[in-house]
Amino acid sequence: MKKFLADWWSVLALLIVMLLARLFVFSPILVEGHSMDPTLENGERMIVAKLTKISRFDMVISKELTPVENGKTEKKMIIKRVIGMPGDTIEYKNDVLYVNGKKTAEPYLDAYKKKFKQDKLQKTYKYNAYFQQIAKTAPAFTVDASGNKNFTVTVPKGQYYLMGDDRLVSKDSRMIGTVSTKNIEGEPKIAFWPLNRLRIIM
Repeated sequence: MKKFLADWWSVLALLIVMLLARLFVFSPILVEGHSMDPTLENGERMIVAKLTKISRFDMVISKELTPVENGKTEKKMIIKRVIGMPGDTIEYKNDVLYVNGKKTAEPYLDAYKKKFKQDKLQKTYKYNAYFQQIAKTAPAFTVDASGNKNFTVTVPKGQYYLMGDDRLVSKDSRMIGTVSTKNIEGEPKIAFWPLNRLRIIM
């Protein structure tokens, strides 16, 4: 009987630890949509670390309130990249990023920027005619909500400026505004599905 109780308490303790970890340390998330192409693909599944320090260019999970019927909203989790930290001044000039006046490279955009120069991403977006039309008329790969290739944003204290890697199709801070620290849920660390995309997220 003592052995049974000891085993039972061990299992219970393990379950409690796993539950607490699920609530406060990590959680799974599904990538939905193409806003983080080609870095993250639609349908990928990730493990999110909740207790992590946010740095510039990290990918983060954020809460977004999406309007639904009858004036109500529903909470949706989105994955974007941190471009502006609290207090930053972010400026884009013809696809070049300046952070607080300093020219800053964005290597994660190189592949799509190259394709944009080649054919305005027409082959890349062949799965979606609407995306093709957006790209065809865009003056640059990164534009603001009004389609301007030159724009400046000052990020308020306690806020983050988030953008998707597929700039032409991403709905992000250019449209919804900056995101509060309290709405950042964590950072994706491990991609575990599909198995051929298994990797550590850097």
